[in-house]
Amino acid sequence: MHMRPSRVLEKLRTGQVASCVKINLADPRIVEIAAMCGFDCVWLDMEHVPTDWQTVENQIRAAKIYNCDTMVRVARGSYSSHIQPFEADAAGIMVPHIMSLEDAKKVVWQTRFHPTGRRAVDGGNADGAYCLVDFNEYIETANKKRFVVVQIEDPEPLNDLDEICELPGIDMIFFGPGDFSQGIGTPGKWDNPLIAETRKRIAEVANKKGKFAGTVGGTGNLQDLINMGYQFISVGADVVGLSTYFKLIMEAFGKQGTSQAKGVYKN
Repeated sequence: MHMRPSRVLEKLRTGQVASCVKINLADPRIVEIAAMCGFDCVWLDMEHVPTDWQTVENQIRAAKIYNCDTMVRVARGSYSSHIQPFEADAAGIMVPHIMSLEDAKKVVWQTRFHPTGRRAVDGGNADGAYCLVDFNEYIETANKKRFVVVQIEDPEPLNDLDEICELPGIDMIFFGPGDFSQGIGTPGKWDNPLIAETRKRIAEVANKKGKFAGTVGGTGNLQDLINMGYQFISVGADVVGLSTYFKLIMEAFGKQGTSQAKGVYKN
């Protein structure tokens, strides 16, 4: 029995671009639909979304049916919050709001096994095939086939960016423009040149230091991000897709409402 390989890592390590979509809603069937449509990865959020662990585990299972990876953005808390997604067999975790080199080092210490870190060991969960994977193989394989992403979404860690990108145990640097915009004092002002400069710098430094670069984007700027050096790009979200679809339907009803209804029912 062996640990499931990561589809994302296999693509990134062969120079390909990995696709991702963000899932906010709790129903595993939404994850299954995304996986059926061909995404390499779904992003589950435990920083902002009140999803319980059992639901996350079922969402991970739904993705695995179609060989789709799951990346869980963890809540900043104890080491348990960081490793529980791995134990449920998520392919990766993303740790938000890394604020310094020391902060990033702590993440590595908590999420990587020997010799890189000191992650707590329990092979009795889905990632270790419920103890069917050999103990030492489990430790070695988890370090190779599970990815750790740190999110740069504040100006504070930029002074340590080179050193963060040199840390063993971190696979990807992910730029988050939303919180970064308020961190630099211009929330939602996407034309602030510092956002574009930082996005470009993170891709350049990550690539130079042998890390993958990830960010959020849209269908309109997808190729620009790829040209910039980003290999992991999250485009879209389930809640955006549903609300856009529902609004289109209601617009159709609104147009119908401008004409007088015919065949009014009379009691």
